[in-house]
Amino acid sequence: LLAPYLNTHVNPARVARGREMFAATRGIHSRIEREYGVPIPVIMAIWGHETNYGSYKGNFDLSRSLLTLAWEGRRRELFESEFIALLKVADKGYSREQLVGSWAGAFGNPQFLPSVYLRLATDGDGDGRADIFNNRADTLASIARYFKDAGWRSGQPWGVRAYVPDGFDWGAVASKAQSPVCSRVHERHSQWKTVAEWRQLGVQPQESLPANTMASLFQPDGTGKPAWLLTANYRVILEYNCSNYYAMSVGLLADEIAR
Repeated sequence: LLAPYLNTHVNPARVARGREMFAATRGIHSRIEREYGVPIPVIMAIWGHETNYGSYKGNFDLSRSLLTLAWEGRRRELFESEFIALLKVADKGYSREQLVGSWAGAFGNPQFLPSVYLRLATDGDGDGRADIFNNRADTLASIARYFKDAGWRSGQPWGVRAYVPDGFDWGAVASKAQSPVCSRVHERHSQWKTVAEWRQLGVQPQESLPANTMASLFQPDGTGKPAWLLTANYRVILEYNCSNYYAMSVGLLADEIAR
């Protein structure tokens, strides 16, 4: 169920802390949003989910974690390449003592894997270094760059609550497409239709969306429970972590931070 997940990840304390961090970084918001087109509340929500705004970033020795995961062999090629990427991160001036993070090899405020750091970590304040461990501007800019790189569409929400009429024929809108990645997550979403087409079927968005916006319909907890119309930007959140509960709670936390 979605509610227990929200109780942990979109609770009053996390919302309040997100609003505090939003206020504390206000001076850099316009530049980041202008350059990357990603709303700051969405970026904050990722930061809040990953490390509770930097309060816990993990204390596993990354080199040991990645070598252990490679040795176990289930995804050896991936973790061997991430270990090589970690060595390149170290070449940028980070000591082994500094390179700590999650058991799976992710690190810093946004919990990037080493390869993602090398590809997308960004100097957000012009000091010549992309420090996603301690620098707020670098953290926000790096997450924003990740989202832009994944295809975030500026000016479009991630999704909105929707009214679904009683007796709605879910079978008629079930997706027949097989996603090459994250298929078990995507198969729970409906076919893509324009908002105008959803309205013709009786599905009413609870917030304004342009009639030509493409969206899929999703009920996280099943028929008869709350529903959302999800845009392509929801899929971008899934690029960060392929879990419907994760993506839903990021979107809802972002909405709360923005209020």
